[in-house]
Amino acid sequence: MKVCAQITGWGKCLPQRILTNDDLAKRVDTSDEWIRTRTGIAARRIADARESTATLAIRAARNALNVAGLSPQKLDLIIVATATPEYIFPPTACLVQDALGASRAGAFDLSAGCSGFVYALSLAAHCIESGACHNVLVIGAETLSRIVNWEDRSTCVLFGDGAGAVVLQAAEGDGGVLSSVLGADGSGADLLIIPAGGSRRPPSPATVANGEHYIHMDGREVYRFATRVMARASREAVQAAGLTMEQVALLIPHQANIRIIDSAAHELSLPKDRVYVNLQRYGNTSAASIPIALCEAIEEGRLQPGDHVVLVGFGAGLTWGAAVVRWGRPTPIRPVPLWRRTASWLGYRLASVRSLGMRLLRKLDALLGAPWRNGKR
Repeated sequence: MKVCAQITGWGKCLPQRILTNDDLAKRVDTSDEWIRTRTGIAARRIADARESTATLAIRAARNALNVAGLSPQKLDLIIVATATPEYIFPPTACLVQDALGASRAGAFDLSAGCSGFVYALSLAAHCIESGACHNVLVIGAETLSRIVNWEDRSTCVLFGDGAGAVVLQAAEGDGGVLSSVLGADGSGADLLIIPAGGSRRPPSPATVANGEHYIHMDGREVYRFATRVMARASREAVQAAGLTMEQVALLIPHQANIRIIDSAAHELSLPKDRVYVNLQRYGNTSAASIPIALCEAIEEGRLQPGDHVVLVGFGAGLTWGAAVVRWGRPTPIRPVPLWRRTASWLGYRLASVRSLGMRLLRKLDALLGAPWRNGKR
């Protein structure tokens, strides 16, 4: 029997702080009408000082595992798609792995801009289909507010923070992730970029003074690219799945700009009730936007078993990606039982204790001069 990668759990995490267009109008020369008519955005969520890409990712991951009813110890792999990692290294995924207590899981970050979640989903599905993994956690998480120039009207109105996660599990049958199409055009790398902070332009007083650690975007060219690629990638993924657009129940696009979404829907001949949009509430959350939208579509009962859903995104790189999923989990699902929530809470507390214990052991080894032998503690 064919093995497929089925989505069995999902979860999201959004900061509590809401920044409206009117709030932004007090900081830069803009207005609610100007932002809404050009982007479709009305508000966005902004992480507070205690929140970061890792903390948002961890909460979304825990929610997804609860829905899947899966212990973190059963995870084989954790992938975090992000353009705003906690650090350059170590990977944010390793921080998530430690916080979850997923002691058997490999972990790494994936950087493909706003297309990152689709890239990660495709990779996770292939790992499961090949037999290399059985349970994979895929997360899209961002704190874009940390890399936005709040004096630049062309970018600060667009972005927000948040995280979304899905659990993929091996299952028999022909459902789950049916196809994926990934693409890139590096000749457009300079169209959406943070110029400094990497090896080409390391941090310096000059790069900081020149604002080179913020997002720089050629909005017009990115718009032209996006309107070309969104519909094309969606159509290619649907064809690769052996389907037609008439068989697609729902399109969940990257939530960047309502004009881009409307253009893609028009070219694909999809009515508005078959395109999911939550852009107005959260703005562009980059790699987190598709999984957050997927979670909300599920919560609203927009997906039923057997439905085909297309996930499509574009982003820095330039990159693009689309995936077709045959939905297999009944929605809405039953609430997570209290005993399971309690068991999960205890498990995560134990994971924190284990992490602290490991750090103390390392310090003791360093203090006492005891070597680590053969990788064993």
